[in-house]
Amino acid sequence: MPIPRYDGYIFDLDGTLYLGDIPLPGAVEVLATLRAEGRRVAFLSNNPTRTREQYVAKLRGMGLRAELDEVVNSSHVLVQWLLEHAPGATLFVCGEAPLIGELTAAGFTLSERAGAIDIVVASFDRTFTYHKLQVAFDAIRAGARLVATNPDRFCPVPGGGEPDAAAIIAAIEACTNTRCEVNVGKPSPIMARTVGAMLQLPPERCLIVGDRLMTDIAMGASAGMATALVLTGDSKRADLPGAPVQPTYVMESLFELLG
Repeated sequence: MPIPRYDGYIFDLDGTLYLGDIPLPGAVEVLATLRAEGRRVAFLSNNPTRTREQYVAKLRGMGLRAELDEVVNSSHVLVQWLLEHAPGATLFVCGEAPLIGELTAAGFTLSERAGAIDIVVASFDRTFTYHKLQVAFDAIRAGARLVATNPDRFCPVPGGGEPDAAAIIAAIEACTNTRCEVNVGKPSPIMARTVGAMLQLPPERCLIVGDRLMTDIAMGASAGMATALVLTGDSKRADLPGAPVQPTYVMESLFELLG
């Protein structure tokens, strides 16, 4: 059955529009066609290791038109959440330089002194060390809260994957006997509200396109959006039977968006 057109399209990035630095089949053509028809487009990523500006540059470098006000990633959403719910908080960040830069640019103070830390931020961190785990452990035992950028178990890369934020969260939770209070990345309604406000469209007029059942598809379904699972990344057709969430559409490639 052909997929009908929607007024707004929300595209996941890793595993959906590209893998590594290579656009996936149909990415360039589909985006160009939708824009030519006047459809609204947004780009959504749980990956906090690039800023929104870096995502724009990456997409443009692959021939995919993108504007800054069309990009939402988990670090941007976390900054907005902290500014609203914990302004002035002192943070300890288990994360990489782009996330740290965004937090400090927003005015947050960083510390490694347990008694001074209000919130521990857990994120995708390829620089994670035992020292960072110790600081997080000490801070939480001294009363700090634990929040996170995204719940992904791994980040897809050509030839495999890299352990993602879920591994960092699990390590901190295991040694502190606590639970992460807030995780702003997909499938969080926090991220769904952020991208919905960006598109300025009701959810029923939007289609979210992604490669992961439990993040992209789960977020869209809970937000009342139509969902399209593209089988170019994490989730496979064999994962569908019995899955707790089902996509509206299943596609072998992005070309199917054009019928």
